Amino acid sequence: MNPLIDVPGLEARLAAGRRTVLLDVRWALGDPHGHDHYLAGHLPGAVFVDLATELADPAVPDRGRHPLPSRARFQESARRWGLRNSDVVVAYDDSANMAAARVWWMLRDAGLAEVYLLDGGLGAWRAAGLPLEAGPVHPVPGDVELGSGQMPVIDGGAAATWPQGGLLLDARAGERYRGEVEPVDPRAGHIPGAVSAPTAANVDGSGRFLPAAELRRRFESLGVQDSRPAAVYCGSGVTAAHEVAALELAGFSAALYPGSFSEWSNRPELPVATGPEPGTGPGPGGNSGGAGGSVAL
Repeated sequence: MNPLIDVPGLEARLAAGRRTVLLDVRWALGDPHGHDHYLAGHLPGAVFVDLATELADPAVPDRGRHPLPSRARFQESARRWGLRNSDVVVAYDDSANMAAARVWWMLRDAGLAEVYLLDGGLGAWRAAGLPLEAGPVHPVPGDVELGSGQMPVIDGGAAATWPQGGLLLDARAGERYRGEVEPVDPRAGHIPGAVSAPTAANVDGSGRFLPAAELRRRFESLGVQDSRPAAVYCGSGVTAAHEVAALELAGFSAALYPGSFSEWSNRPELPVATGPEPGTGPGPGGNSGGAGGSVAL
């Protein structure tokens, strides 16, 4: 299904009085003031979603910086947001949906049929001259029943061997993939065999997703094929969900590695490649980054 709804489509739904749960996921790495930004102005009726506490468990080295919460914890949060089983949900943020994609993926994984990202997010709503609302929104608690396992996932073991028969995409910025910088995780570089596919290249300058045909050409140029299984990771599994959405828009399915590089790089027995090429590794405990790279152990 199309993971997106545009501003005119959302405006029409709201004007017609069709029940729509709006989720504001204002979060960005290095900015702890998402809730303050939300209180200053959000889409009318939107509920704030705290990514760090509602869309993740506390960080632990062997699960990464943003481990997925348990089904029970996530259901408790979703009910607090007012969700019911048949609801249409629209999520957005103010950073090209890089954070909102997390709740999109989690709700889809939990079995909700109609979950969308507002294309262009808050910026697109503002650009259309539509009103914002200040202050908190406290909805009537919902009774949604969430499941799990509706979206494909892989773990670190699968990520280690995935490039042998599939395509592993690294959704982080190119400089982090190459190992030139690493601001948060213990080792710099990428999983051997992974291909660099920065999430930022999925959107235009206004934060809207590129057209589906253009995204398809992009991913095909990186090696994505209908017959070749794809999986995506990033730093902690957040922006990789954005890449999964972009791949879906382009007509491809992809698995998510929730622990991502923050989990991988905390396991010293696993190899890390550096440089601009995918590199190869001999497996856990190896010490070769392959062509174009080296390993930091």
